[in-house]
Amino acid sequence: MILSIETATTACAAGLAGGQRSVEALLASDRRHVEVLVPGIQGLLAAWPATLRDVSRIVVDYGPGLFTGLRVGVATARALAEATGAELVGVTSLEVYATQAAARGVTGAVVAVVDGRRGELFAQPFALGDEVEALDAPRVVTPRDLAEHWAGGASPVTFVGDGAIRYARDLGAVPAATCLLVPWPSPVTAMAIGARREAAPVHPLYLREADAVANFATRSRP
Repeated sequence: MILSIETATTACAAGLAGGQRSVEALLASDRRHVEVLVPGIQGLLAAWPATLRDVSRIVVDYGPGLFTGLRVGVATARALAEATGAELVGVTSLEVYATQAAARGVTGAVVAVVDGRRGELFAQPFALGDEVEALDAPRVVTPRDLAEHWAGGASPVTFVGDGAIRYARDLGAVPAATCLLVPWPSPVTAMAIGARREAAPVHPLYLREADAVANFATRSRP
């Protein structure tokens, strides 16, 4: 049995998969990750019915995304894996978006885009064909810079993710671009069966300082 945890965005969700059966629940969509994640997991197990001892693999989205959400999801996944001996696997929010886009039939150049707030995006390009291939590492970029980077391309590009929808006007300026919000967070459960095991402990992928740190630094400047 596989337990999947999604807390990288404003959505908080969990899922179970085993045999030919799977179930998942959107526990909250308004950043109440701390309040709802563990009770939500307990509710899924009770409805199956199963216990944590039945879980052999735990898959968690470790970002990039919302700082508090990532900490809650990763800490919960690590604690449960340590307590039960379950295998712990991490997937990034960007590869989740790209993988789900591929499952919906999208091919070619895809840029997974997570809304990073502060007018920034967490972005990573992929090539979708027989496999989902990452073309570069995740990075922080502004919507305008991302659009300018892809504006000169000769081939169509699809931007996927919550960031693509929020900044659809900027990214839509790219010739032949499509902005797509793939279903969220169901891809985590879908990826769980074939996910790879992490060789090292799973840690949140932040890509930049937390908002509180940045705001404190700004206020501290003379």
